[in-house]
Amino acid sequence: MKIEDIDGIRQKVQNSNEQGCTKVYIHMGTCGIAAGAMNILSALKSAVKETRASDVKLIQTGCAGICSREPLVTVSVPGQEPIIYECVNEEKIAEIFKNHILGKKPVAEYALARGMEYQIKDRVKGHGKMPGESVMDESIRGIEEIPFFSLQEQRVMRNRGLIDPNKIDDYIGRDGYQGAIKALTSMSPEAVIEEVIDSGLRGRGGAGFPTGLKWKFAAKEKSDVKYIICNADEGDPGAYMDRSVLESDPHSVLEGMMIAAKAIGAHKGYIYCRAEYPLAVETLNRAIKQARAYHLLGQNILETGFDFDIDVYEGAGAFVCGEETALIHSIEGERGNPRPKPPFPAQSGLWGKPTVINNVETLANLAQIIINGSEWFAGIGTEKSKGTKVFSITGDINNVGCVEVPIGTALDTIVNQLGGGIVSGKHFKAVQLGGPSGGCIPLQHLDVSVDYETLQEYGAIMGSGGLIVMSDDKSAVDIARFFMEFCKEEACGKCVPGREGTKQMLNILNKICSHNASMKDIEKLEELASVIQKTALCALCKTSVNPVLSTLRYFKNEYIDAVSSNK
Repeated sequence: MKIEDIDGIRQKVQNSNEQGCTKVYIHMGTCGIAAGAMNILSALKSAVKETRASDVKLIQTGCAGICSREPLVTVSVPGQEPIIYECVNEEKIAEIFKNHILGKKPVAEYALARGMEYQIKDRVKGHGKMPGESVMDESIRGIEEIPFFSLQEQRVMRNRGLIDPNKIDDYIGRDGYQGAIKALTSMSPEAVIEEVIDSGLRGRGGAGFPTGLKWKFAAKEKSDVKYIICNADEGDPGAYMDRSVLESDPHSVLEGMMIAAKAIGAHKGYIYCRAEYPLAVETLNRAIKQARAYHLLGQNILETGFDFDIDVYEGAGAFVCGEETALIHSIEGERGNPRPKPPFPAQSGLWGKPTVINNVETLANLAQIIINGSEWFAGIGTEKSKGTKVFSITGDINNVGCVEVPIGTALDTIVNQLGGGIVSGKHFKAVQLGGPSGGCIPLQHLDVSVDYETLQEYGAIMGSGGLIVMSDDKSAVDIARFFMEFCKEEACGKCVPGREGTKQMLNILNKICSHNASMKDIEKLEELASVIQKTALCALCKTSVNPVLSTLRYFKNEYIDAVSSNK
């Protein structure tokens, strides 16, 4: 294919005459499938076949974000606002099919909301109804009335629930691969790097290192062979942002890797995805196959003279392989052990060659930066942290799911408005941010700005985006013990602080939880944490003490109470 062929596909999709069809979107991310979406799809296929409803189109799409309401089905009848139905079962879908899909009359009692995500901003600005649209039932709330939808700024998740992730044409129809085409045809590598630097995009994998600066280091290295790696080894408890992106919009990641490859002069890329994400792996491999068929990957891409291809590498689930040097060793066929830095991967990475490693969310931002420009991207966020961040909200919260908000949004907004607040009958205690490398933010600091620098001041980190809400019936010591046990089990064992220090800290936490400890044990716990922070080999073990230190900082009385009860 040539560039004009891609443009032709884009125009064809955008001008499709399927507006006359009733479209039924079945949201089939891992969360939807686990809740029974396959049964809903099967029931709909049977209903369409039996009624010979040729004007009904079934579309399999990804997660809609609000995972606690799965299975979700969105029905879009011509001339009407789309209706999102929640907690759908086979009995409900039969009624929805008869009354709404065929009869054009929504079933209000099963509805979550009117409208689709991409309409939010127009509605909030007061633009009213979409052209040709009629509102059928005002008793059904519009999505602009639901904070979970209206308070989001969807950039990374811009295609969520709107395209079939298994059809490349759907992605192209939403301006997919236009960023890569622009980078390959009208921008120098230096210009691509400067655009990303100017955007202020920071790595979304946890550390928040400036993305363009990392690329600049790799671009300066004189080597005929360089690599781009997508880190999709998402292992934090309660984190599933990357999985949601990969399952819902895989081509956005492939396109981001193409742009990164042009910037540093790489011709080979790997996506390191854990094997525990079978749907994501399957979706990625299908997307890569389609991109190759469309000449978007491989030799002489779209006749631009640029060569680049991607393979998926399945990790075995070791948490430590989320650390970039351990990940590199794993791809090389070795045990996933971290190594000291420098040299950094941008200097000497995969097989000793310059390598850039970016995570899923970072890469999914790139196409829009190239298309819309750095000023557009930097138009939201804080002075030092630009753009949006995707969070997975789990725990004792009403709206479990994935949300995307501007960096700098108050934690209270995420928990109480988007998250719908603490579940009935419980009271808020703390939010664990950043997974095993993060820390707890208690009630008195719930108004904190969620950005890289501010969270560190309060003993937490943004991390990759896992956000676990805990009620006051949870023990702070138990929380610390859970994460320390996780880190102890997942540590590679290469360095003494990581191997023995985490073990000793866990032993002390077990003593405290079993009421067999003394105040000296609390002192020893703090001392060990300080030593591990300073001497562990890799960042994963250095930060493994954060949950302990943050709970000691805000809930030390619970440690003291546990020790005192032994007397």
